[in-house]
Amino acid sequence: MKLKKSAVWSKIPKWVWMLISLAAAVALWLAASHAWPAIFASPVKVYRAFIAKGIEDHILWEHIGASLMRVLTGFGIAFAVSIPIAFLMAWYEPFQHIVEPWIQFVRNIPPLAYVFLIVAALGIGTVPKVTVIFIAAFLVMVITIYQGVKGVDVTLIKAARVLGAKQSDIFFKVTIPATTPFILVAARLGLSTSLTTLMASEIVGGDRGLGMMIQKASGYYQMDVVLLGIILLGVIGICFEKIVRFLERRFTGWQETIQQ
Repeated sequence: MKLKKSAVWSKIPKWVWMLISLAAAVALWLAASHAWPAIFASPVKVYRAFIAKGIEDHILWEHIGASLMRVLTGFGIAFAVSIPIAFLMAWYEPFQHIVEPWIQFVRNIPPLAYVFLIVAALGIGTVPKVTVIFIAAFLVMVITIYQGVKGVDVTLIKAARVLGAKQSDIFFKVTIPATTPFILVAARLGLSTSLTTLMASEIVGGDRGLGMMIQKASGYYQMDVVLLGIILLGVIGICFEKIVRFLERRFTGWQETIQQ
């Protein structure tokens, strides 16, 4: 009986489930806006805020552009730095014993705790915001990639050496392909962390960015603008997720083939 039920659900297309999920979300949103109108702005009010700031004023796109630039810059630098650091930690024990305690220590500190220290050191502008995002994303990605490198099957490395492979061949033809799924997972986690850290980086100084827009709107109790900013952050996060998922299928499709 359970098998029949599962078969019935599996016949429903994914886009139908997406519509059902969206309808349920809108229904909950309407219920929340009716129950707490002072906190949850209605969909109509949020739509009007989008028209006012995005179509009539165009300031919304400046906020989105500023936030995207900070997130992608901080994430890009963190991604480029975390890969060599993770490999060095995995391949050279002295380097690992020195650097890993630093990473583990700072990783447990919320970005909001040191954002003011960075602002005091670097001033108010784009650089401190990108720096905060860089630190948060780097700490997440370097640990993920490091664990992937350490988890490479030793049998593959020994087999490559038996077949006469050089150290460079082992690195590029064995370690890198085996670590690629972890690198892509690290990228997904790093992008997510960059977005969540964006709010912490933008609350101190500046006049552009979704985080700054949300902060200013909350000060004036413009909950429709606050909710609009939150929704936009969620949409951007989903877009990033879809892009990384596509790259995972593109570069690690051989794993799915093996599992099947």
